[in-house]
Order: sequence, then C-alpha cells, then structure tokens
Amino acid sequence: MRDGVRLATDVYLPEGWDAGPTVLVRLPYDKSSRYVFFTTVAPMFNARGYAVAVQDVRGKFRSEGETVAFLNETRDGYDTIDWIVRQGWSDGTVAMFGDSYYGFTQWAAVASQHPALRAIVPRVTGANLGDLAGHAGSRDGRSRRLPTMWEPLYLAHNWVDNDRYDFALDLDRRPVSAIFDDAFAAIGARSSFLDTIAPPATGLRVFPGPHPFDTRPLPVLHVAGWFDNLKDQSMGDYVELSGRPAWAPLQYLWVDSTDHEGYRLPDAPVAPEDDHGVDEDALARHLAKYVTPAADFFDVFVREVRPVSSLARVQWHLGHGDDPLELRSSGVWPPAGTVAKELFIADAGRATSGADGGRLEPEPLADSAVTWVHDPDDLVPASVLNPFATLFEYPDESAVNARPDVLTFTADAVNGPLDLVGPVEVTLTVGSTAPTTDLVVKVLDVDPDGAAHVVAWGDGQVDTDGGDVEATIDLGHVAYRLTAGHALRLQVASSEYPVFQPNPGTGEPAWSATETRASTQTLRCSTRSVVRLSVLPQGAAW
Repeated sequence: MRDGVRLATDVYLPEGWDAGPTVLVRLPYDKSSRYVFFTTVAPMFNARGYAVAVQDVRGKFRSEGETVAFLNETRDGYDTIDWIVRQGWSDGTVAMFGDSYYGFTQWAAVASQHPALRAIVPRVTGANLGDLAGHAGSRDGRSRRLPTMWEPLYLAHNWVDNDRYDFALDLDRRPVSAIFDDAFAAIGARSSFLDTIAPPATGLRVFPGPHPFDTRPLPVLHVAGWFDNLKDQSMGDYVELSGRPAWAPLQYLWVDSTDHEGYRLPDAPVAPEDDHGVDEDALARHLAKYVTPAADFFDVFVREVRPVSSLARVQWHLGHGDDPLELRSSGVWPPAGTVAKELFIADAGRATSGADGGRLEPEPLADSAVTWVHDPDDLVPASVLNPFATLFEYPDESAVNARPDVLTFTADAVNGPLDLVGPVEVTLTVGSTAPTTDLVVKVLDVDPDGAAHVVAWGDGQVDTDGGDVEATIDLGHVAYRLTAGHALRLQVASSEYPVFQPNPGTGEPAWSATETRASTQTLRCSTRSVVRLSVLPQGAAW
C-alpha cells in the first residue's frame, strides 16, 4: 500500500494463463478459510477465464496494519487494483465480487475511482454499510431506524485485531456498552471502530472523497436475499441508482429467497444434508448459484464475450412459488403488473388477546385503541439466535404473538395463492408515556395449524414526548406467495432483544443508559392505520 503496509493476497491463475482480467475480492474473514469458500470459488472463476486475487484487508489475519473497520478500504482498494494492473498476468482490467463486508470493499473501490475497475457484484451488502454511527430516518421523516445489537456484536467479535474472537457475553448487563468490557479486558484490546461510533458519534467519514454514487458510473449486479438482515441496504442501493440517469442503464438485480448466509427458504429450517456450512454436497449446490450469475455478468461487461441482451435486467425468486430453484425475469423491479393493496388495522382492543389478536380488513372498521407496557427489564425475546441465518432456524413466531406486550392483527385466510411482490409498509399512530417509542413491525404468514413465519420486517423510533405520532415503517421489498388457507398477520412490539438495543424508557441513548423505566404505549387505529402491500394479481382473493 502507499504507506508501506503489506496486505496478504492469494493469486489464482488459470492453467496456461498469459494475461487477462482479474476478479478481486477484499475481505476480513481469512481469505483461506472454508467460511469464505475461495479455495473452491477461485478455480470456478478461473474456469470462466478470470484470474482471481483474494486479499485479507488491512489489519486482518495475515495482513499488516492497524485493525480498523471501513476507514481504510477506499485507499487500499485503489492501491490493490493499481498493484494488480502492474502484474504480468493482468490485462489491465479488474472486476470485484463478494458478500457483506467484501461487498462494501467493492463500493469503497468504486469511490476510489481507479480507471481499471470495470464492474462489481456486491452481494448482501450496501454502499452505506460503514455508516453504523448514524441510523437513517424514514421516508416520512417521523421515525428513525433503531440501533441494533448485531452491529456492535459483529464489531466486537471481528474487529479487535487480526484474529476473530468467540466469547460469551452477559446480555443483561447495563449499560449496553459495558457488555463487551470483560471480553475486551481478557483479550487485552478493544474494537477501535466500535469505540469510535459509540454515541455520541461525530463526523465520521467512511469515504475520504466522494460517495461512490457520486463517481463514475459502473455496471453493477446487485445481489440480495429476501430474508437477509441487510436486504434494505442492497435493495436501497439498487432503487437509488436505478433512479439516477447516468447509472440506471448499468444496474442489474438478482434476488433469491435467501438469508445473509445463503440459506434458502425452500430448505428452511435447514437439515444437515442441506447445510453448506458443513456438508460438501450442499456447498457444491450453493456455489453453483453463487458464482454463475457473477461470471455471466463479467462476461458481458469485463471480458465482453457475451452481448448485453443475454442478461435479464432483474432476476428474482418467488418464495413458496411454483419452482423452488428457478428465478423469474423481468425488465424492472417491481415487475410490471403489480398493484397496491391496503389492509386496514382494526379491532385494536383485541390486539393483546391472543395470537390472532385484532383484525386486518379490506375495509376500515370503527376507530379503536390499545395500550401495552414496554418494560426494559422484560424485553420481547428475538425468535432467531443468529440474525444473519434466519432461514437456518426459521422459527415459529406464534409463541411470541401470545405475549401481552406484543400486538397482533390477523386477516382472513386466502382462498387461493396470493403473490406479494414489491414494497411493504405499515402506517401506525402511536403514543407513549416515555419520550421515545420503539416499533418493531413484522408481517407474518400464518399456516392453518397456527404456525407463524416472517415475511417482511421493519423498525423505527418516534419521538412521543409531544403526544401521538403517525409514522410509516418501511418493511422493505418482498417476493412471497401466500398459499391457499394461509393468512397474513401484523405483529407490533416495542423491543426484540438482542436484535435491537433496548429502549430504556428514559430518553437516554440505549447504548449508555444506566437506568430504565417502564412505559405505557398506545396504538390508535383509524382509517389511516394500514398495511400497504404490492400484489402481482393472478386471480387470488381474500
């Protein structure tokens, strides 16, 4: 690198290679580990006509330098590309590929504006992944995203020094910031980036120059998962760039019914023989879908051996659709023909009466209201142990639905298949005796036996010290078939721990609060209280 730091890099060349394009992967998870698969993935790209360079980022595993997440990736990305194009096995063109953090390193390289970078395939990630210190506001400006627990947990386990650490934590300890102190003391070091973004964080610049969206447009294949906890970032990037005239012609989308770790809805919950984390046959099946879309994309925009017309603009899987393996194609997202449908949130007085609760109706009912208690010392437990692998577990939410601090509203069962395809959002009017109110909102699929599984989810915090607030919570995009006899359910709570940091009820930041106070929340239902769905009609109806 320009400062003399050396980054450990494995180079894989096809047999008989002279010179050609390179696929670059920059990651923090040990370039040689089975977890990232590149001892298998690199030869698959080699077979498609690409050299592959896989690098441990600065300060991780075999690479030198200080261990700091996000902040060095733009400069180091530029310098690595510059090193590649000066090698005899390079033809001067580079593409980038990878998941999550190594999707972010692609966006950082875009921000560096190196002229040799020709195309990227960021998977289950976002260009703003490094903006952990600030949580974006909602489209209506009345709510902001909740601070998560999985972000500081990720930094604590992965970004202390070159190694990765596994350790048990006392998640009941307060303040939340103190949860990690004993582990850091035992290691003898702390996660510097976690300490940097701890509230109150100020003026952190992840990109030293312009944001990648404000640089030279590149071909991008956005790869997302309908059940990924970073889905909103992946889909947000696609939607944002598809709306920019210079970028729009170069944007492509590929979305499967997967979670962050690549587990698929047709296999959920995952049996040992379908677990690509441990089973070699399952890994082979997984990697075929992992590499092929990227290699096809690079063949068009890097090697230029296939026409642009060979690529579908959007490919997407319909969860519980007709074929568990095949993806559908469309020219745009959401696909042409989708229509908006509203379900009115009603009968609030029954919302805490049991799993079914109140009603979701095609027409509004009389105004109603319900109150419940948010107790920071008795939080709603998360149904999943690992938010990065929700489909591996694929838990039934019905037990949580029965808690008195969880509101539910259930629609009639559908009499035929109903395809939910596109964005989902929920508008609620809430109040509280606390200065702020947290909202964790889910849309569930309830089967005839009463089991409930998540379809879409979103969150928001509103300021309630001035009275009731109407807020619209974005639940992201979906592609999911509700089969005959199944029903939709809306679930609303004020906590989900340890997915989100707990609201202390005092107005203090959750990260640093030492005192807690129970609060009474109120949800008021009217003609403005709705679940908005996007439906691809095929004759089904309630």
